[in-house]
Order: sequence, then C-alpha cells, then structure tokens
Amino acid sequence: MNNKPIDITRLGAIRCLIAPEPRTTPEGEVRRDREGNPLWITGLSVRQAEGRGLDTIHVTTSNQPQGLVEGAEVKVTNLWANEWAVGGRNGTSYRADAIAPVSGSGGGSASAAPAAAPRGKSAGGDS
Repeated sequence: MNNKPIDITRLGAIRCLIAPEPRTTPEGEVRRDREGNPLWITGLSVRQAEGRGLDTIHVTTSNQPQGLVEGAEVKVTNLWANEWAVGGRNGTSYRADAIAPVSGSGGGSASAAPAAAPRGKSAGGDS
C-alpha cells in the first residue's frame, strides 16, 4: 500500500457533492480510527486546474466536517491518497485532516443537515 500526499494547490475547484455521513461497515457499524473517533465520509468533486476534467472522490475524515452545503466550494486540509488491494480487488481511498467550507463560495440549494441514513462502504474504502 502506498500513501501519497496530494498537492491541493495543483487542483482546481473542489466542491461538496455529498454531505458528510458516518462511514460504516457492511454490517452497519460505524467505523472508527485508531484513537476510537468515528469516521466520516464526504463526496467531493475535483475539477482539474487545466481542462474540463472532473473527478469524484470520497474523502474520509476523523472529525465530522461542519457547515458543508452540497454544491459549495470547500477547502481540504492534508489530503492523502492510499492505493489498496484486497482479495483481487484494488482501488484508491482518500483521507484528509479536515474539510471546511470556503467562505462566500455560494453553493447549491441543499441544506447542511446530516443525511438520514449512512451510505455504508464507499467505492475504494479504507477502514
């Protein structure tokens, strides 16, 4: 497994696509970090600085991001990518220290209220 820091300054606009939700196991239990803090997962869109490319990533944090509105621009602190392979499957998961709204960024019409139910395991999940 390779952990790689992501240089945020080389990315274009980052927006919240899916408000933070508890990260859960397939059995529905909330996943926790090594210190016992519950993990949160947030769907982000990342627009490439040059060109029209757009990627969607699901970023895990140990602290619940506050004040995120779907569609609004966000700031990500210490973003890391982790390549993984388990049982013939592989992918990339993303972790960050924090995700916060960019002041005055505007955004979508969705509220910042927590989701009604957890989504469960993300595509490319780390535990």
